[in-house]
Amino acid sequence: MIQETIRSIEQELGGAARLVAVSKYHPKEAIEEAYAAGQRIFGESHVQELTAKHAVLPSDIEWHFIGHLQTNKVKALVPFVALIHAVDSERLLREIDKQAAKCQEGGRVVDVLLQLHVAQEETKYGFTTEECDALLQSGVWKELKHVRIVGLMCMASNVDDEKQIASEFATAHKFFKQVKETYFAVEESFRELSMGMSDDYPIALREGATLVRVGSKIFGQRIY
Repeated sequence: MIQETIRSIEQELGGAARLVAVSKYHPKEAIEEAYAAGQRIFGESHVQELTAKHAVLPSDIEWHFIGHLQTNKVKALVPFVALIHAVDSERLLREIDKQAAKCQEGGRVVDVLLQLHVAQEETKYGFTTEECDALLQSGVWKELKHVRIVGLMCMASNVDDEKQIASEFATAHKFFKQVKETYFAVEESFRELSMGMSDDYPIALREGATLVRVGSKIFGQRIY
């Protein structure tokens, strides 16, 4: 079932976006089944769970951290994480740079996405478009040699109104294009827009997503 679902989603994506299989709360056996179907990108949102899975699963898995990340947990991730989706403060950006500089001889560069708050719920983390632009305009990120901003991430409101969801994703895509043109026009690495989950990824795909984060549709309900 997992393998069939992954193949079905990949057909829907049609190469326009990459699938992040959100495997949090699911056992390594479920990940192995997805891996056997060719899936290589997996998303986790708890540092302890991710580090444990990384230790016992194939080394060519591309691990993405998709949850809210506390600065005191950064050190455990930076040696191996491929992409951190939800950088929501300058402080976190600086901490990732600091820990990445230490984690290997000569350090490593960790790719990150800046998280936008485009949803109407107050509980969502992330920068407003104004705050994100202010951070980029300040230029502080240019001083950080061990972290690389490669795009943006957002979540839409948890509502049934598809027009509202599409509008929020469209806002993120429009801002993404503005940021690309203004700050990263010559940077080929700035190309990722992570948005869309199990219930709304088809809308996100239509609105320009390059990464979709799908969990329950692939693995079923979470095991707590």
